[in-house]
Amino acid sequence: REAWMRGFCAGKVSSGRRRRSGAPPPPPRQPLLLQPPTFLRPLRGKALLKMKNTGAEEQMGTWLFKQLKLHLEQEWKYQPQEKGLSLIECTAENENTLCPRLRNAKVEDLWSLTNFFGFAMETFVLAVNILDRFLALMKVKPKHLSCIGVCCFQLAARVVEEECNIPSLHDVIRISQCKCTVSDLKRMEKIISEKLHFDFKATTALTFLHLYHTIVLFHTSERKELLNLDKLEAQLKACNCRLVFSKAKPSILALCLLTLEVQTLKSIDLFEIVMRVQKHSKISDSDLLYWRELVSKCLADYSSPACCKPDHKKLVWIVSRRTAQNLQNSYYSVPELPTIPEAGCFDESESEDSCEDMSCGEESLSSSPRDLESTFFFDLKPKTKWQALF
Repeated sequence: REAWMRGFCAGKVSSGRRRRSGAPPPPPRQPLLLQPPTFLRPLRGKALLKMKNTGAEEQMGTWLFKQLKLHLEQEWKYQPQEKGLSLIECTAENENTLCPRLRNAKVEDLWSLTNFFGFAMETFVLAVNILDRFLALMKVKPKHLSCIGVCCFQLAARVVEEECNIPSLHDVIRISQCKCTVSDLKRMEKIISEKLHFDFKATTALTFLHLYHTIVLFHTSERKELLNLDKLEAQLKACNCRLVFSKAKPSILALCLLTLEVQTLKSIDLFEIVMRVQKHSKISDSDLLYWRELVSKCLADYSSPACCKPDHKKLVWIVSRRTAQNLQNSYYSVPELPTIPEAGCFDESESEDSCEDMSCGEESLSSSPRDLESTFFFDLKPKTKWQALF
């Protein structure tokens, strides 16, 4: 019986039913085991390899557009209230109300902190998102803006960065000089968390920019280095420093940056892919043209030499008058180092004297006013180990 069952499953034994004369024979029975997907079968020749790559690419393309659809459904939850942003935008500059200039200056401070600690671009964009969402909900006085900015930076760092790289509150207060205590920061963090319902993992314009960039590179046949992601991120950073772009949908803002870059490259292939992405994102031409014009004007102003860029901003440490006088007097108390002799004019006696003088010079605080100035003014370049700067 077992042999008969094995033969029946293999299609070698008839089921006992008679078929009519002249009728075509029944198709052979399929084995009981299911065949694995095409891209999981062992490779046998170039045809099967091509089939594998095609199947994997189709699944990858489907997954990317599913992710895009998911983020499009969630972006409205993390967008600041337009009414609150409009009130800030229309506010005149005075001591008791928050104006756009103060908000933009605080965003530049957030980028300075992000760059100083060597954090990722995601940390900066998320901190700006948290800041704008809170400012659109609450009426904030300018004297509290410094504390709020540091809290938003800390909250964003806890979401994006690793726990071992997050600085302590004491270090952040020391670097940012926000003139508040640790208890003030903790109390403000609690207020911000409650107002935003502890929901900080937001869908931002950087999320769509990375997703759009991946989709375009996945479907294009041109060279991958044509579309520079670092340049797009730098342009997004410039837009984040303007309050008006917080009112735009993150998907539209990211698509505006992408279309402007594709327009600069003059690539028909990339343009067709971007149009497909626009259609899938359900972004109208009117909205795209309106915001693209604003983005283009912002980037033109940002690239001008008259614009003060956050990248060129130095971290200034405020010292007391007595300390400043001591620093100025120390300019003249530092001995000058001797000139190092060239290879052809090197003498043993001069060598010993030069070595003694240079060793004495190394024990001094600095060798020039420029070196002393660098002790208190740091160029904000990404640092992997920010602890070494203290």
